[in-house]
Amino acid sequence: MVRRLTLLAVAASGLTAGALCQAQPKAGLAPGVSDAQTRERRFSVDEQTNITVYDAVNRSVVNINTKATVARGLFLLEVPSDGAGSGIVLDTQGHLLTNFHVVEGVQEIEVVLFDGSSHPAAVVGVDPPTDVAVLKVDAPAELLVPVTFGTSADLRVGQRVFAIGNPFGLERTLTTGIISSLNRSLPTRSGRTIKSIIQTDAAINPGNSGGPLLDNEGLLIGMNTAIASRTGQSSGVGFAIPVGTLARIVPQLIQRGRVIRPEAGISRVYQTDGGLLVAALVPDGPAERAGMRGFRIVRERRRQGPFVAEFERVDRSGADLITAVGGGVVKTADDFLSAIESKNPGDRVLISVEREGHRLDIPVTLGAEK
Repeated sequence: MVRRLTLLAVAASGLTAGALCQAQPKAGLAPGVSDAQTRERRFSVDEQTNITVYDAVNRSVVNINTKATVARGLFLLEVPSDGAGSGIVLDTQGHLLTNFHVVEGVQEIEVVLFDGSSHPAAVVGVDPPTDVAVLKVDAPAELLVPVTFGTSADLRVGQRVFAIGNPFGLERTLTTGIISSLNRSLPTRSGRTIKSIIQTDAAINPGNSGGPLLDNEGLLIGMNTAIASRTGQSSGVGFAIPVGTLARIVPQLIQRGRVIRPEAGISRVYQTDGGLLVAALVPDGPAERAGMRGFRIVRERRRQGPFVAEFERVDRSGADLITAVGGGVVKTADDFLSAIESKNPGDRVLISVEREGHRLDIPVTLGAEK
């Protein structure tokens, strides 16, 4: 609007816009300096960083539209949900990364690439406990620009970050902000909790789910997954799954369609002030084979008048109290699961327990979750 008013004022003075351009010298344009170089210097350092990150990564972001079947009376209807979410190109074979909740329960998935072309996609694998899904799209390799993975091991609060996604179906939108906090916990609908979540104030809205969170070098440091909001729109509190978690999960989803998690063979614990009291072990599981102890069922016979009855009671006195895994203190069942699931099946971990007043470090070779 400001520019239009200026041109109108010029026209009213009897000069054309072209004549004005000819009459005005190009201020500050030194001999031998091109218009392109002048325009480049127009941007501040921060602006140039924004531009560089966007130019490097925006083609790696896709728009995901889905169709789901819903019941309406006696009929099943396919309902399109435009701008359902975002996705990240992983490789030139067509693998895409997104959130599980973006594709959960849908019948059709359509992916829109950076050139505007639409392609059907299929689910390769999902991991509901971490809200991660991998899709595959049949598209020409020259249209698939993979993102470059960074690291989430050295992130700092206050670090500048960039989010690219499709909020409200507006394709490849860039927002910027900082890392507001680290090591948040985010509950999922599966009942598990995702650890080490990144919190950011970069604007994240519906449709951003599954899009990349980037550092100032354009490297992937997380996948945007949720917002904290009473209105359903950005309130400056967004969350992203760290790339360290993605790096462990994605290869398994591509290779076998699911994540095989390590299993310690402890089926039930009680949380106490001192740690986790082992209630039950998986029969012949890793923990039992390593010599860990849970509750013991004691059978007793008692005389009641002329009859002898058999009773069972639970003896908790000999059960192990878990206090640490691999040297890291555990206070909750979620702490324990997080420590175990950071390992791989076949790894050997030291589980520290208190037993009858003594501390023991028990080496347990982890099995594979079935």
